[in-house]
Amino acid sequence: MTVLVTGAAGFIGYHTVKRLCRDGFDVVGIDNLNDYYSVALKQARLKALKSLPGFQFQTLDIVDKSGLMALFADHGFTEVIHLAAQAGVRYSLDNPDVYAQSNLTGFLNVLEACRHHRPEHLIYASSSSVYGTNSKMPFSVEDAVDHPISLYAASKRANELMAHSYCHLYGLKASGLRFFTVYGPWGRPDMALFKFTEAILDGRPIDLYNQGRMSRDFTYIDDIVESIARLRPRPPMSDGAGEGANRIFNIGRGLPVALLDFVDCLESALGVQARRNFLPLQAGDVVKTWADVSALAQWVDFRPQVTVEAGVTEFVKWYRHFYQR
Repeated sequence: MTVLVTGAAGFIGYHTVKRLCRDGFDVVGIDNLNDYYSVALKQARLKALKSLPGFQFQTLDIVDKSGLMALFADHGFTEVIHLAAQAGVRYSLDNPDVYAQSNLTGFLNVLEACRHHRPEHLIYASSSSVYGTNSKMPFSVEDAVDHPISLYAASKRANELMAHSYCHLYGLKASGLRFFTVYGPWGRPDMALFKFTEAILDGRPIDLYNQGRMSRDFTYIDDIVESIARLRPRPPMSDGAGEGANRIFNIGRGLPVALLDFVDCLESALGVQARRNFLPLQAGDVVKTWADVSALAQWVDFRPQVTVEAGVTEFVKWYRHFYQR
């Protein structure tokens, strides 16, 4: 079995490839290695992956439809794990065109490749941001998600609808994963944990939006990867409207953590106290996220379980080692 992982040099992609290779699969990874954040960090992830048995990498942008089609034709992928995307809520406020290209056109190209080459299961990344300003907690996959408050969120909701239509029309089987604030070793520099750690060690203040009155369902990377590994051999059953099916899952810890408590935990792991800069709520930000993971538990008998204390400690160990801090 050969599995395609798009965005293989990314945070979740890197850990997913490691797990698949450990489990004995042949894995083809692709990534365009863009400069949204440190290319050096992406190259370091790839360097660590290239020694794994069964892994091969190709620099390829999912916007390149002909290149993607050729890749599918060459390998006959049994499964596709699509993690490549332009990430970031705030970045989408100033760079909307990139989201249309990567998250809409790029995803359409992935769907077209799957339509013509028929993998057994397409797993694709969505986001908790699709819930927008929903006030009912916890967020359930049964909730309406018709009011995204950023283009990034809108693009991820569009991915879910695009997948649904392709599954209905062409018999594909797909699982969309709404990730909730993923963190851990090798994480993204644009995410809060990475930015806070860097600032605290540099002696700079950390920015806390909405005066720090925020909470997130922080989800450790190992729980994300375990969820993917369990879902991979369990494509959804037909939805009754066609031969295919598209099913959505929340992938979260299922336990919101106040941002100020999260900072306390980071201070403890670092042994350094943060200087706190309290700021107003930013456009596109949601105040609270909280995942109802009952659908995931029912389907694959798993609930994410790594505590924030344990996860932040592991990130700090990695950060200090990787950056020699």
